[in-house]
Amino acid sequence: MPVTALPAAHETQIRKADHLRICLEGPVQCTQVTTGLEHYRFTHCCLPELDWQDIDISTTFLGHRLGAPLLISSMTGGTDAAHQINRRLAIAAQRYGLAMGVGSQRVGVENPALMETFAVRSLAPDILLLANLGAVQLNYGYGLDQCRRVVDQLEANALILHLNPLQEAVQTGGDTNFKGLLKKIEPLCAALPVPVIAKEVGNGISAPMVQRLIDAGVAAVDVAGAGGTSWARVESERASDAHQRRLGQTFGEWGLPTADCIVQARRVAPALPLIASGGLRHGLDVAKAIALGADLAGLAMPFLRAASDSEEAIAALAAVLIAELKTVLFCTGQSHLAGLRQSGVLERL
Repeated sequence: MPVTALPAAHETQIRKADHLRICLEGPVQCTQVTTGLEHYRFTHCCLPELDWQDIDISTTFLGHRLGAPLLISSMTGGTDAAHQINRRLAIAAQRYGLAMGVGSQRVGVENPALMETFAVRSLAPDILLLANLGAVQLNYGYGLDQCRRVVDQLEANALILHLNPLQEAVQTGGDTNFKGLLKKIEPLCAALPVPVIAKEVGNGISAPMVQRLIDAGVAAVDVAGAGGTSWARVESERASDAHQRRLGQTFGEWGLPTADCIVQARRVAPALPLIASGGLRHGLDVAKAIALGADLAGLAMPFLRAASDSEEAIAALAAVLIAELKTVLFCTGQSHLAGLRQSGVLERL
């Protein structure tokens, strides 16, 4: 099936604008299922024997040095508002040494003029920058050429292939042919000049699926568990008919809690570069995710809200996230991130 041109791009562009509006204004957060991070508590150290100035939260991910183990998770692109948001996020990522993903670049493949809404490399020459396409598009005419294109045009360091079966099932006119995707992901991983990251969008990746994705050649996994934004609810809010609205409402709390996904993924893949996202809202969540085994912690909604405000709001958010994370290290007596994983530092309640 050939890749569709402008009419499809226009439809995708409208959907992107809807997603931004609904995420910021709609009732789309999980209210029953949680991240599971609330079941863990750090052991307070009353005498840390540390100088705050000596605490080091820098890290390396996929060969890139980061100032903090923070990923500005994939959000948007394809509209003027999205362009402004991406530019603001990139400026903060460069300033604080954070990683950054962009939203699905499918709209830019369908209409190359819209690829400019993702272009941020000139503002952030040194960051770990992640391109993004839906894995399901490999069953709808996409292949190595389109993947190379989004990586090259973004000047990205890696490609996210996002996995979103529930969102597509609920979305009006969603792409629901997920058959045989692993067999298409495997040669793609081998042929692309950059690493491939498999990412869910808020429903989690189980341990068996982590193993199958590793076997297919992905270089890293973002478990993106449940407990934050529910994309079933997002699609329910924008649905044009009662059938799709009900589907989204029924499955609004579907998914695997983020904390469970981290623990299970690390158990089956001790050396896998691992990203934890899905409902993380502050630096204490970040610290718990790192302590449970994640290498990076991804946040979307907090950065989206800040980016919708101003560059200053994003800078303030990044600064407080870093301060919160350093406070956890300080009050557990750890000078480096690896110390958070030592026995007795984090306990399950």
